Amino acid sequence: MRFLSLPSLLLLVAIFGACSSQNQPVKIAETHASHQATNKQPDAASAAQASLNQTPPPGPAPEGMVWIPGGTFWMGCDDCEMPDAEPVHLVYVDGYWMDKTPVTNAQFAKFVAATGYKTIAERKPDPKDFPGVPLDKLIAGSAIFNPPKQAVPLDNAYVWWRYQPGASWKTPEGPGSSIKDRQDHPVVHIAWLDAVEYAKWAGKRLPTEAEFEFGARGGLDRNKFAWGNELKPNGKWAANIWQGKFPEADSGEDGYKTVTSPVTAFPPNGFGLYDVGGNVWQWCADWYRPDYFEKVASKEAVKNPQGPSDSYDPQEPGMPKRVQKSGSLMCSDQYCARYHVGSRGKGAIDSGASHVGFRCVK
Repeated sequence: MRFLSLPSLLLLVAIFGACSSQNQPVKIAETHASHQATNKQPDAASAAQASLNQTPPPGPAPEGMVWIPGGTFWMGCDDCEMPDAEPVHLVYVDGYWMDKTPVTNAQFAKFVAATGYKTIAERKPDPKDFPGVPLDKLIAGSAIFNPPKQAVPLDNAYVWWRYQPGASWKTPEGPGSSIKDRQDHPVVHIAWLDAVEYAKWAGKRLPTEAEFEFGARGGLDRNKFAWGNELKPNGKWAANIWQGKFPEADSGEDGYKTVTSPVTAFPPNGFGLYDVGGNVWQWCADWYRPDYFEKVASKEAVKNPQGPSDSYDPQEPGMPKRVQKSGSLMCSDQYCARYHVGSRGKGAIDSGASHVGFRCVK
């Protein structure tokens, strides 16, 4: 068995039943701890080190993309109590084109129509990864959010996730569901491997973590969010995130209750990018290691970082993971505050879920 991603683990739970009370709860890739943030204003010297390049775009914008000029910025978050996002360190990136929005259902449908591609969620699980499991129990599917009906402890995410046979990008909640009325929503249930295939077809690639964060900041260096320092600027929600008691009651104050929103439902950031905080997690090219920032931090800006050469997560040592950015509609200040622009997420490369999508750069 190579490794088991969130959907795979949930499949085993569905087949064999929940773990006994004597077993320790398993921490899974999409689990993120609760963190509150306070804003530390940079001193004048550190603020002066951040800058935007003035290089003009190399030509007309490709369809659906905007020019990100590149420059030097402070990457990470040293006031979020998120150790893997520390320390804040100087990074330089060259200019690049970036999709204005996450890839939508309509865009992904064109890719599938042109190539016949089947996502990992649509493929029957490999028996080699599930020795001893009857073949008739190995059913294609993915992980979907399953809110409990009452308050629950936040130490076991299996309580609010379940493996749903038949869940995929086309049927986000499983058989009977549809994306007919969600053509402009971000495509979900996308594994990193799926995103890479789409990017190749589109003549693009996945962004590095540094490129995603630089773009998401929109020229606002050392800010909490992609839109500034106020969670609700002018009293309005700026992104599709969780309001209410997590995980049992999303109040939907932002207009969307436990469901994705259209990719342009909220205002763009300073670079014209939509949905770079909230709605869906978005894959990056980099391998994930929680100690990576510690290893690359220095007094001089790291130039065009590509991430570590391999992955290691001490919470799940045998599971290779890639970085995710943006947070999602399920991020709450009670459990997951990873809509903070300097924070980081992680996921197994073969693991999608109902809150995971992507965008591309070139």
